[in-house]
Amino acid sequence: MFSPDQENISTSSTKVPVKYGELIVLGYNGSLPNGDRGRRKSRFALFKRPKSNGVKPSTVHVACTPQAAKAISNKDQHSISYTLSRVQTVVVEYTQDSNTDMFQIGRSTESPIDFVVTDTVPGSQSNSDTQSVQSTISRFACRIICQRTPPYTARIYAAGFDSSKNIFLGEKAAKWKTSDGQMDGLTTNGVLVMHPRLGFTEDSKPGVWREISVCGNVFTLRETRSAQQRGKMVENETQELVDGSLIDLCGATLLWRTAEGLSRTPTVKHLEALRQELNAARPQCPVGFNTLAFPSMRRKDIVDEKQPWVYLNCGHVHGYHNWGNRDAERDGREGRERECPMCRARGPYVPLWLGCEAGFYLDAAPPTHAFSPCGHVCSEKTAAYWSQIPLPHGTHTFHAACPFCAQQLSGEQGYIRLIFQGPVD
Repeated sequence: MFSPDQENISTSSTKVPVKYGELIVLGYNGSLPNGDRGRRKSRFALFKRPKSNGVKPSTVHVACTPQAAKAISNKDQHSISYTLSRVQTVVVEYTQDSNTDMFQIGRSTESPIDFVVTDTVPGSQSNSDTQSVQSTISRFACRIICQRTPPYTARIYAAGFDSSKNIFLGEKAAKWKTSDGQMDGLTTNGVLVMHPRLGFTEDSKPGVWREISVCGNVFTLRETRSAQQRGKMVENETQELVDGSLIDLCGATLLWRTAEGLSRTPTVKHLEALRQELNAARPQCPVGFNTLAFPSMRRKDIVDEKQPWVYLNCGHVHGYHNWGNRDAERDGREGRERECPMCRARGPYVPLWLGCEAGFYLDAAPPTHAFSPCGHVCSEKTAAYWSQIPLPHGTHTFHAACPFCAQQLSGEQGYIRLIFQGPVD
């Protein structure tokens, strides 16, 4: 029997567990549309476990018949099976690792999955919008292994172990033997990772998207998402996650924030204070002269009568009005193309929403800019950063999107500076 590490035994029941970091799903503004429930939520915190559950590779069984492979897989320990042909399978057994904790992410609701992730539908306001979509996210998509001792390094690997503690790479999956005689492979739609340059700070710049293998090696992207041919191995890059790393599971993209990075990020309380400060300045509608106010964070999906609206081509903020809406009667497209009463620029006219997911913010500056075309408002540095991040979309395209709703950005920059009119009195 393996004896538990001394470190696994907490010295006191009141001890605050160490937080390794958090995963935040892009496209949600603080919670899932119908609320967070159990393992299915928009944000998942990874804490040090009371007892380690990490695993590391041990025995390799080469040239197994399918029957022998099945017998090894049925043992009560973790294993990865690589099917080379109908008659040959390589099985790698994994053994307990008392120095690490393992967290698994995927679409499956089975117990080995710690964080259940479903496909993000851009701009969807309710889960009913997402039900008809054929999911491209793997049931056992990936696993993150965290070191239990400082600096608590987190590493990502493609594929997760199922309820029988197995990972199966079938005949069709891309797989190969490495130079040191080990096996490795890729999952069907792949796990892509992008580490930002200069961390997740005001100076951050987007990095390059890479694919992570089942054993945690780094590769250039395949020609298309599920192509049989793997990319080139990138020797000098690692699968270690850094603050601001993005993980794409082909259907949902997750942002990794370290505990240290989150300690420098504004809190929801801070965002609420900024909202109140903005409202205290009593911005006015230049047409109706009524005072505008951002609704409370709890009412973030319902258009309020005092809600600020913006003309996306110029940034002038108004209340909702029908001025200059000549097209509305003619083609019934309420508010799509409108003329701004202040500067006569024509363009979409949309309500403004505060970005409430604090983990997406790069700094704690006031919310002065809005993404186009969705109208989510955040700080200038936050808007500028996300507008230059190419996010995977479908099987081989990339585009910038609003982190709060996943809508593809439009316009020259993808965001605009807001021009508020102060009170006249």
